[in-house]
Amino acid sequence: MTLTANVTNVLNSTIEAVKSVIPASLHIESPSLFTEPVVQSSIGVLIGMTGDIRGRLIIEAEQSVFSGIGEMMFGMPIEGEMLDSFTGELGNMIAGNLSTHVSQKNIIMDITPPTVIVGQSKMFGFDKAFRVPVQFEDKRELQIILMLEIK
Repeated sequence: MTLTANVTNVLNSTIEAVKSVIPASLHIESPSLFTEPVVQSSIGVLIGMTGDIRGRLIIEAEQSVFSGIGEMMFGMPIEGEMLDSFTGELGNMIAGNLSTHVSQKNIIMDITPPTVIVGQSKMFGFDKAFRVPVQFEDKRELQIILMLEIK
């Protein structure tokens, strides 16, 4: 399979994973390629990817977005340490789902345990990354960032 096909499969599988894990009506915008550092202002989760596709998956948003997703899934708002834990678990569910989707396309991919990042941070050390904005009906937004090691 070509590199372009693998990247396309990972992007499409990421979108499918987000749609299957988050129980909401979502508008997924087109992926965009970027090279500048990722600047996060609130909370996010980073999960490494190994195997045929190597890189990192970052899911970041305002705390209220993750709390709202938790409320959709569990019927109550999530705050404090529980919000941090839920953010990591949501990332784990999406990455696990992504791994399952790509395996059906004969791509081997494993994931690392989630790392939750709280507060302002700047991430760099990648050549290219794809940003996939995910908008909820109430216009809140979640950013899916795929930093793929493309060789």
